Amino acid sequence: MEPPVGPSSESFDYDLLVIGGGSGGLAVAKEAAGLRRKVLILDLAAPSPRGIKRELGGSSLNTDRIRKFLQQSSLLGKAIQDSEKYGWRFKEQGSHSWIELADAVKEQLQTRSGELKRELKRCGVFYLNARGEIVAPHTVEATDLNGQKRRLTAETVVVATGDSPQYLDVPGEQEFCITSEDLLSLTHPPGRTLVVGGSAEGLECAGFLIGHSMPVTVMLPTHLLLGFDQKMAQKIENHMMVSGVDFLYQCSLLKVEQSEGCSGDAGSAGAGAVSRKRLRVTYATKDGQTKQEEFDTVLLAVGKKACTSDIGLERVGVQSKQDTGKILVNERDQTSVDHIYAVGSVQHGRPSATGLSMHAGTLLARRLYREDNILCDYSNVPTVVLTPLEYAACGLSEEKANLTFGEDNVEVYHSYYWPLEWELPARNKNSCYVKAVCHISDNERVVGLHVMGPNAADILQGFVAAMKCGLTKEQLDATVGLHPGSAQVLTSLTQTQRMSEALMIRGNC
Repeated sequence: MEPPVGPSSESFDYDLLVIGGGSGGLAVAKEAAGLRRKVLILDLAAPSPRGIKRELGGSSLNTDRIRKFLQQSSLLGKAIQDSEKYGWRFKEQGSHSWIELADAVKEQLQTRSGELKRELKRCGVFYLNARGEIVAPHTVEATDLNGQKRRLTAETVVVATGDSPQYLDVPGEQEFCITSEDLLSLTHPPGRTLVVGGSAEGLECAGFLIGHSMPVTVMLPTHLLLGFDQKMAQKIENHMMVSGVDFLYQCSLLKVEQSEGCSGDAGSAGAGAVSRKRLRVTYATKDGQTKQEEFDTVLLAVGKKACTSDIGLERVGVQSKQDTGKILVNERDQTSVDHIYAVGSVQHGRPSATGLSMHAGTLLARRLYREDNILCDYSNVPTVVLTPLEYAACGLSEEKANLTFGEDNVEVYHSYYWPLEWELPARNKNSCYVKAVCHISDNERVVGLHVMGPNAADILQGFVAAMKCGLTKEQLDATVGLHPGSAQVLTSLTQTQRMSEALMIRGNC
C-alpha cells in the first residue's frame, strides 16, 4: 500500500512513524492503527556483510524462528536414533540434506514476511520498503531501494530497528568468518566449525552442528553465557562436552586466513563431496601462547550491536551508548527527545526478547492513544537458550539473588529428573535439571526459576504467570503435578542445595 502524504492532524503527515520493522515496531504500529491513528512503517534493513537479505519482522522475530527450526532439525536426528527402542525400523539409513534445510527455512521466512505485510495492510498500517533517517524534529527522510528520497513528518516517532551481530575487528574476519544469520547462506555443510564466543546464539549454533555430526569447537574469551545463572551454564557446558563439543578456554581470536589445505564437506561424504579451502585460525591462549588450527568454517557469536548508527539520532539529540548504539529510555520507553520513543533490542539496560518487545509496543501505543497508564514490566522476563538440551529461565539467577538479598536469605530448591520419553532409549538420567531460587524472608517467594530439559520453555511458561502473581514455595508445593509430564518436578522440590552440599561433604569424609 503506497502511503499517502497528507495531514493526519493539524500539522503532520502521520500521527505515528515507526523506523524499523522489528517485532516491537510492528506491535506499536498495529495497535495504534487499531486506535484509528495514521501510521507508517519504514523498513529497509541493510543486508548482512555476506549479502543476506533481512526480512520484515526484525532481528528478533526472524532469528527466533531460525533458532527454533535449527534446534528442531538436530532434535529430529536424535529422535530417529531413539525410535529403534520404540520399535521403528527403516529400510534405509537416514541422511541429512543441508541445502534442503537451508532452502526450506529461507522460504518460510520469506512467506512469513509476506504474511506480515498483508497483516499490516489489513490493520490499516502504511508500509514503505525504505530506510528512515531522522533529519529534524518530527521529520524523517525515507530513502527507497532506488535511492529516491522523500521527507515525511510525524507527531510521534518510534525507533524499532533491532540489532545485528558484532564483529571483533581482527584480520580476515570480514572476508572469511560468518555470523549466525549467515549460517544458512552456506551452499554446503559447515564441516569442522569454530564458534567464537560463549553467547546463547553461539552455543545454539554449536549444539545444532554437533547434532548433525559436525565437529565443533567453541572458543571462550570469557565465561560461558554471561548474564545467565552460572551453575546452569556449567551444566549446559557439561552436556555439550558429553555430546562431543570441544572448548578452548580463555582464548582470543587473532587472525583468520585461508589455508592451502582443502577438505570435503562433512555430511556429504562420498561421490560428489565438495572440496574447498580450509581456514587457518590464529589465536592467543590464556598463558600468552600463540597457536594455530584449521577449520572449515569460523562463526562469530560475540554479541550484538543496535542498528542505530545511521538513523540520525544525534541530529536531534537522542542519547545513546556509544559502544553498543543502544538508546537511553525512561520507564515510558521515551528517549531524551520527548516525541521519540524506542522499543525492543535498541533499548539500553533492558532485557531483549521478542515477546517482551511485542508486549511493550502494544502498551506504548495504548499510552499514547488510549490514555492508558500501564507501563511495561521489565522484571521476570522469561528467556530460553535453544541448545539441544533446552534451558529456560525466569527471574533472578542464583548469583544475582545472593547479591540482592544476601546468601543466607536465599534458599535454592533443586532436582534432577528423567523425562519418561527418555527411559526406553536409556538416555542419561542426570542431564535434566530444575531449580527454584527463593527469598526466605519474603515468605519464600520464588524469585528465580530455571529448567533444563526437553521443551523447557513450554514447561516454564505457566510458572512465569504464577511468578508475576508473587508465587511462593508453599504455593508451588500445593500445586498438583500433571503426571506423566516433566513439569510436575517443579511441584515436588524438597531437596535444597545446602542439604545436597552437606551430604556431599559427609560422603567425602
